[in-house]
Amino acid sequence: MKKNFLLAMMLFAFYSVNAQKNETNGDSYEKKNEIKLNLIAPLSGAVEAGFERHLNKNSSLGISAFIVYDNTKEEDMNYFISPYYRYYFGKKYASGFFVEGFGMFTSIDGKKIYAADNVTFTENKDVYDLALGAGLGYKLVTKKGFVFEANTAYGRLIFNADKTDHDQVIKLGLSVGYRF
Repeated sequence: MKKNFLLAMMLFAFYSVNAQKNETNGDSYEKKNEIKLNLIAPLSGAVEAGFERHLNKNSSLGISAFIVYDNTKEEDMNYFISPYYRYYFGKKYASGFFVEGFGMFTSIDGKKIYAADNVTFTENKDVYDLALGAGLGYKLVTKKGFVFEANTAYGRLIFNADKTDHDQVIKLGLSVGYRF
């Protein structure tokens, strides 16, 4: 009888631990992946999408891609691919206020060279460069797994800044997404 009681207690304890584990893993806050779409990128004739993988409660790695589809806008950038690392300060899993460090591979229009009449100009070839920078933002995650994020970041071109009209990059985002 004592053996059966001991066995029943061990099984109950094992079942309780697994049930608690599954309960916390089922919470949308602790899901590890996110996809996002930047809602303000179309204002500049572009689309930006991103993927983020959470390493733990406070940190994640991600990548975003920005592609210009409307070349009639005054946009110097053609596209960028930007990996990043984020550190979260919120109480909930990978949410709240965050800081980020990022790298960026980018294609930018070359310098505009004005003709003698100061009206017409010619452009050099596209310039490819790397940039490094930092940013900050805030992320809100609902219980259903929907993500709302606002962020801004600033960086500097490293190698070919002298071949373009500017030597800095700015990332602005107001994104919606889903955590899975």
